[in-house]
Order: sequence, then structure tokens, then C-alpha cells
Amino acid sequence: MQVALISIGKTVEKYLVNGIAEYEKRLKKYGTFSQVYLPTIKGKMAPNEVLVKEEQNFRKVLKPTDTVILLDNHGKQFHSIGFAKYLEKKMAHSRGRICFLIGGAHGFSEAMHNEFKDKVSLSEMTFSHQIIRLIFAEQLYRGFTIINNEPYHNE
Repeated sequence: MQVALISIGKTVEKYLVNGIAEYEKRLKKYGTFSQVYLPTIKGKMAPNEVLVKEEQNFRKVLKPTDTVILLDNHGKQFHSIGFAKYLEKKMAHSRGRICFLIGGAHGFSEAMHNEFKDKVSLSEMTFSHQIIRLIFAEQLYRGFTIINNEPYHNE
């Protein structure tokens, strides 16, 4: 199984880079987990202009066979077992990579919201884009351990 986390901007905080690397290492057991960092749009622009440019960058790396899921604060929230079931269902029906997308500071364009109906929210709280990558990597690992009935998640 191939899972990609595609996001705007890079993770620069060393403690977050190390944490994400730890979960990347653990996830190798279940398939391929990759991260794609898209450039942050710089310059004076209206938020809508930024969203359009970010959308163009996302589309450059997405493939027609990808299953695209937006990580969005208006998305569906899951408890860990529910997320594992959701992930398992996506894996069963996916023809290519499962791509989770993290938008920039303004989220996603209206066109992306309209096209990609799958949206997941990791919390009602707001997190920095850097820290959410670590939280997501941990939840993805947790989901795979639940799917495989391995000890990690306690419930």
C-alpha cells in the first residue's frame, strides 16, 4: 500500500522532523509512506490567488489513480478505531496511492473542496502545519496497528 502526505511548506523544527522520521520508519512495515512538500506561495496576494496557485501545485503531483483525502477542519472526525476502519476501506477500493493533503494557511480552494469529497479532520483544535504532520503520521501508524491487530492502541 502506498500512502502519501502532500503538504504546503516544509517541516523545519528538528524535534518534529525526528518524530515524523520515527513514524516513517515504523510505517515501512505496512507499505510505502512518503511525504511531498510543495512550496509555500510567497508575495503579496489575496487569499483566493494563493489558493489557486497552491491548487495548481497540488495537481502537478497528483495522479489520476490517486485516492485524494483532504485533511480539513470541516472534515469527518474519527476515533482511532473508526479511522482504522476508514483507512482499511480506502485501501480496499484504491487503485493507486492514498494521498492525504494538508493545505496552506487558507486551506483549500473551492474547486478542490468540490472535487475531492473525502475530508478528514484530526481535531476541532487548530495546530500548526508542521505539528499536524507528526500527529497525522502517528495516527496513520496507529491505524495500521489496529488493522493488523498489533499491540499499540489501548482501548
